[in-house]
Amino acid sequence: MSKVTVVGAGNVGATCANVLAVNEVANEVVLIDIKEGFAEGKAMDIMQTAQLMGFDTVVKGVTNDYSQTANSDVVIITSGIPRKPGMTREELIGVNAGIVKSVTENCLKFSPNAILVIVANPMDPMAFLTYKTLGLPRNRVIGMGGALDSSRFKYFISQAIGCNANEVEGIVIGGHGDTTMIPLDRIATYKGMPITNFLSKEKIEEVVKSTMVGGATLTGLLGTSAWMAPGAAAASVAESIIKNQGKMITCAAYLDGEYGMKDIMIGVPVILGKNGIERIVELELNADEKAKLAASEAAVRKTNQVLYESGLIK
Repeated sequence: MSKVTVVGAGNVGATCANVLAVNEVANEVVLIDIKEGFAEGKAMDIMQTAQLMGFDTVVKGVTNDYSQTANSDVVIITSGIPRKPGMTREELIGVNAGIVKSVTENCLKFSPNAILVIVANPMDPMAFLTYKTLGLPRNRVIGMGGALDSSRFKYFISQAIGCNANEVEGIVIGGHGDTTMIPLDRIATYKGMPITNFLSKEKIEEVVKSTMVGGATLTGLLGTSAWMAPGAAAASVAESIIKNQGKMITCAAYLDGEYGMKDIMIGVPVILGKNGIERIVELELNADEKAKLAASEAAVRKTNQVLYESGLIK
């Protein structure tokens, strides 16, 4: 029997729970939220599609009762507030850090062996905070961001070529932000062939730029943050773990010398299996890519510094 808990029944959390159910990733999915009846309603709505979609996963909604999450194999943290007008990045980090710290501690009380997948924003510092404060082995704390960024990269490549996105391979590394992510166009392929065989240099640059502002573009169109792809990306991370698929997915991982970095969580390709991060994959980067990764590292460390200055990490 496998079990996944999704903390936060908002758009991202509910979408994640729905994808987990439809794909039958686990036997049971628990959706938990602080708003009375909210998770219960979302879970009931999902379960009323079971006979339509043909899945057997049981989705249960609960209000703030962490005992219902007991013995979860994977816990996905989507909770937190979006940035509001006039709110500084530091204030957002402070508020969401408190939320993430509280819910992860509550989940671990009942699921001490769970693998944690952090989706809450800003994702890189939230994943770093989780690792630094809970004392878990680094294979059990994973930031989802790179899975989403890489999916968006593959989408934009497929749109530019006019091909099936499932036949495209592309990796995005670095921080999960408009200016910190690094779409690796040099090693992106379509059916095993470099995308340079199909796209001009100018078109590839356009694809890279579109990927980097992918989240902001959707926020502009929707008037709020995207949720379909983020929810599905979190579910795909959980699926590789629950089903021990051993897929290579870009995630924020705690580095201890890999890529020449230490004491940071940042997006790199990892192999995901039953133990969480089974292995960190070190790519051979060229000078330009190394420089971009160094700049991304500096930006992520600057954001992490807020956690130290506010006393959230001692």
